[in-house]
Amino acid sequence: MSEVFGGAFDGSFHRLPIRVYYEDTDFSGVVYYANYLKFCERGRTEFLRALGIHHAELHGNDLQGRTAFAVRRFEGEFLKPAGIDDLLTVETRLAELRGASIRMAQQVLRGDAALFRLTVQIAVIDGRQRPARISDDMRALLSPILATNNSA
Repeated sequence: MSEVFGGAFDGSFHRLPIRVYYEDTDFSGVVYYANYLKFCERGRTEFLRALGIHHAELHGNDLQGRTAFAVRRFEGEFLKPAGIDDLLTVETRLAELRGASIRMAQQVLRGDAALFRLTVQIAVIDGRQRPARISDDMRALLSPILATNNSA
């Protein structure tokens, strides 16, 4: 995997490097729990961006053409703490592709050690915040990644 801003794919996994800054920590000097969710959000965004799926383009200009992602459900598990100046990696993979939602599995690593794991179901919604089917174009970009995950 070559290191680039926004991370990169390594096979079917997208890996995003994250440095822990002072602002990410709580009074005890470890990463504040909610920041793991932020790290994972960045990982999902960069996963999609690397495939050519950009939030700004999905949003569009008119109400009818807008598409967005909304977190519907998530389950996280804290395993070990991270601290200031740690170099972390957010690893993201596509776990499931449905008609109007996707499920992603993520973990935050320090080296080879898993610190946090997250499974998140993301609904695709239209401009009126109703469920919307995943477009054929988006499905064409996501399906090969899912196929690679399922064959591994």
